[in-house]
Amino acid sequence: MNTLRVFCFSCFLVFTSSNSQELILEEHFSGNRLDETVWNYELGNGCPDLCGWGNNERQIYTKDNVAIKDGNLVLTAAFNGKNYTSGKINTKNKIEFKYGTVEVRAKLPTGQGVWPAIWILGTNISEVGWPKAGEIDIMEYVGKNPHEIHTTLHTSDSYGESKNTKITTIPSIEAGFHVYKADWTKDFIKFYIDEVLVYTFSPELKNEETWPFDQPFYLLLNFAVGGNFGGPQVDDSIFPQEFLIDYVKIYKPKK
Repeated sequence: MNTLRVFCFSCFLVFTSSNSQELILEEHFSGNRLDETVWNYELGNGCPDLCGWGNNERQIYTKDNVAIKDGNLVLTAAFNGKNYTSGKINTKNKIEFKYGTVEVRAKLPTGQGVWPAIWILGTNISEVGWPKAGEIDIMEYVGKNPHEIHTTLHTSDSYGESKNTKITTIPSIEAGFHVYKADWTKDFIKFYIDEVLVYTFSPELKNEETWPFDQPFYLLLNFAVGGNFGGPQVDDSIFPQEFLIDYVKIYKPKK
């Protein structure tokens, strides 16, 4: 692959090499607006095809709830007395990768009803649907269960309330920024919080039912409200709440 350097207000995108991997995205959100050569906005409430985003979520995603402030991506969930709004972005068709490492430094929102997430999804989602495309949840947090980080895999073999999940309890997780990372290879997926290994997924039998992870994926960052996992109760008094992302780094194996 030829070396490509792209300089922009909000990110530094560079193809380079480091040991066995090459850095394909290093995003520090240092500008004043989202770089749409890297990121897509996801908008609306999922209707008509996937109302509530398939999880009975309450939020409507808008561009206004996505901002770059003080070197952070800020996804804000708000409530105006009638509607909940929030932010969601992804790298589909822009930054996609098969195997590699995803590292995100973020600060969580808090309160009953918040549901921020860092996850990757198979790029063939439009063709084969979910869960056949595969989903890797690097970090999910729900305010109704303080101090718990959920790490989950969704496959045709196990989805929804997946058996392939790990809950890690960290009493200080709501305080300040923490680093969430996944290392993904053809043999395993390992998950880390602040460089501490918390879960390894490596089924003995790897087929399209248990391991849809031999294809390109793309990254999603979002802040849901309520829903099957985050709800059903939502404390309207907590809003607005902010999900802050300091940086995103994505590596993929060198060719």
